[in-house]
Amino acid sequence: MTNWDGIEEVVAVEAAGSFAGAAAALGLSSSHVSRAVARLEAQLQVQIFYRTTRRVVLTDDGRTLVEGLKRVIEDRDEAFARMSGAGDPRGEVRLTCSMALGERFVVPIVRSFAASHPGISVRIELTNRLVDLVGEGFDVAIRTGDLADSRLIATRLASRRLHVCAAPGYLARHSPPREIHDLKDHECLIGTNDVWTFSAKGKEITHRVKGRWRCNSGLSVMEAALDGMGICQLPDFYVRRAIKEGRLMLLLESFEAGNEPIWAVYPQHRQQLARVRLLVDRLKAHLQGALDAAE
Repeated sequence: MTNWDGIEEVVAVEAAGSFAGAAAALGLSSSHVSRAVARLEAQLQVQIFYRTTRRVVLTDDGRTLVEGLKRVIEDRDEAFARMSGAGDPRGEVRLTCSMALGERFVVPIVRSFAASHPGISVRIELTNRLVDLVGEGFDVAIRTGDLADSRLIATRLASRRLHVCAAPGYLARHSPPREIHDLKDHECLIGTNDVWTFSAKGKEITHRVKGRWRCNSGLSVMEAALDGMGICQLPDFYVRRAIKEGRLMLLLESFEAGNEPIWAVYPQHRQQLARVRLLVDRLKAHLQGALDAAE
């Protein structure tokens, strides 16, 4: 028995919900499928399925195993197709991105990508937490700023600019900050990060701010600023229109940091997958334009 024996049968049983259905799908006998699954369970020393007279259900170990085996089969089939020069890539791409950037800009591009490649399925998780791509089985993440995980490969997709601003109503009650350290005397509206980025004399400066109001939604931070609750630092696509209309005023412009990079990052072993490369290429071609056009 090799380490590959039984994986097709296990995945087929999970898909069909029965050994008979899996056998029909694979063109094999039910007894062959049952023996193949039993051998794999014995090799791994885990029970993959609960079996009753009416149904076959994955165990918790089985659910974890099947999720991985599906990806092994997809990667194998794509590698064979690439070698033979056959057709459009197939399989699933799992992507994660922050909520606001994802909903407004990344998801529409990925939706167009999926429509162009019917053999590729996409699973997207929008979250503001830092996802462990390797540990949680993701193919690609969209991230901003400095990258620290050396296990990941990064491709720069676009950039965005951060602005510090406040509403005229707030500034009527408080003297505008002239220096970065003046922020200590102000109500700062904090999003996912209480460390704000600036630039002075060609060097990047970080400054930890404090405030009574915090929310992990950039839109909510902007709305709080518009209500005169304090000063915010947000990407330009949130505040561009409000600044243009005079509802928010730029502050500390001479200390404004340069463009913040937006990256596609992916584990090293996912780099060669055609479906991942195609998605990253699509994002690289369209994300900056979408950001620049936003108001």
